[in-house]
Amino acid sequence: MSHINSIATGTSVLVMAEGDDVAVALRDLVPGEAITLGDSVLNVVGAVPSGHKIALGSVAVGDKVHKYGQSIGTATAPIVRGEHVHSQNLGMDLGARVHEFGTVHTELPAPTVRRTFDGYRRADGRAGTRNYIAILTTVNCSGTTAKLIADRFRGDLLDRFPHVDGVIALTHQSGCGLVLESEGAQMLVRTLNGYAAHPNIAGVLVLSLGCEMTPADVILGQGELPADTLLTTLSIQETGGMRATVAAGVEAILEMAEKLDERRREPIDISELVLGLNCGGSDGYSGITANPALGWASDVLVANGATSVLAETPEIYGAEHLLTARATSREVGLKLIDRINWWEKYIVTGGGTMDNNPSPGNKAGGITTILEKSLGAVAKAGRADLAAVYEYAEPMSVRGLGFMDTPGYDPVSVTGLVAGGATVVVFTTGRGSVFGCKPTPSIKVGTNTALFVRQGDDVDINAGRIADGTARVEEVGAEILDMIIAVASGKQTTSEEFNVGQEEFVPWHIGAVT
Repeated sequence: MSHINSIATGTSVLVMAEGDDVAVALRDLVPGEAITLGDSVLNVVGAVPSGHKIALGSVAVGDKVHKYGQSIGTATAPIVRGEHVHSQNLGMDLGARVHEFGTVHTELPAPTVRRTFDGYRRADGRAGTRNYIAILTTVNCSGTTAKLIADRFRGDLLDRFPHVDGVIALTHQSGCGLVLESEGAQMLVRTLNGYAAHPNIAGVLVLSLGCEMTPADVILGQGELPADTLLTTLSIQETGGMRATVAAGVEAILEMAEKLDERRREPIDISELVLGLNCGGSDGYSGITANPALGWASDVLVANGATSVLAETPEIYGAEHLLTARATSREVGLKLIDRINWWEKYIVTGGGTMDNNPSPGNKAGGITTILEKSLGAVAKAGRADLAAVYEYAEPMSVRGLGFMDTPGYDPVSVTGLVAGGATVVVFTTGRGSVFGCKPTPSIKVGTNTALFVRQGDDVDINAGRIADGTARVEEVGAEILDMIIAVASGKQTTSEEFNVGQEEFVPWHIGAVT
């Protein structure tokens, strides 16, 4: 794939790679206007909204249409030069992709200066970016009680502990009849255990009803908590009901907060960061601005020895061959293909197709097929070698660039990344998002300036300046990297300022509940 580093101010359309059949409109194009494109003139046949595609030549029915130097679909109707290319004349390319392993390697520039962030060193050696107390529920039946306890700490009560970032209730929808041997149950247990052991969580209250098949010892039994994690368990039935449990829970958390408030941040090398990469509400600018800029920042972190992990398997579908070519081993590449194959079967079982994604919002923003969306989405992963592929919520233990198998639904995807150990998340959006993911801070990067003007209170960085021609990809990438380090050191993101992130804990639910 081609990387566009800068765009001249006033440019009307952008060709992403040599040989592409379409260009991206960088402003609304009106019928009849003539656009100078190199040595030729492109006459606009019909209205083309900003972020959408315009044909650079005629395309016959059934022919492939290329963007980013890759096929994004086949023409379902004749396309003429200057015409708007979208869902009315472009469909899915069902042709097989060629998967190679380890054929592409990019030597990332070695760091010249070691940078640090101010984080919390945990007893197991990992580094946290926040100091949270979490209430983990074993079953949905204890969810309301957990939230009542957490709500007591939303006001003056928590102000007594300035070095404790908050108390969060992490509730879920699973029931007492969960089949513990099932894939879904193991996924849930892995998720809850990942949160309990997370370096951003220093205190844990496990809250059960008392008669479910997922008691506290099962929730905590798949992994060891750091030795400095404070742990308390309560059963609503044994404690005497909801009112008594709320009182006992508040008291237990107050005792934790007194101790955790004594902990302090210390300088830690950025190689200890674990970055989660995600996107939501993508548009035609995502693969041009925010995602490549985030990829630049990700590459710098990887070059420094940090961990950066891409996710959302349905949203790299059709671009996975670009990742397998960067795999450090055939085994890593085959594991990614295995997850793609699993999704193809899973979607068919549910009566859908992989091209059900993009969403209506994606299409309104100029994305037509999942191939186009995926090619833009993988730009978040930069150019680093793919060193590991993880199951959902699996601990992310390999330094470098990794991939985690998650759905494309943002809260479920990021829940898996955080369970795996992500200590900072960067979330790109073109249509707009109010996402957060406590206990991990989420930095939101907007793909276009119009979004930043309209919804600036919810976006931390405006990558739309790249499309405006006022900033280069590497400049915005450096801004993202600086913010990652600042946020890891305690600076609040917009989502944290709005106290967003508790309700976005959504474990992936598959399988039967009896």
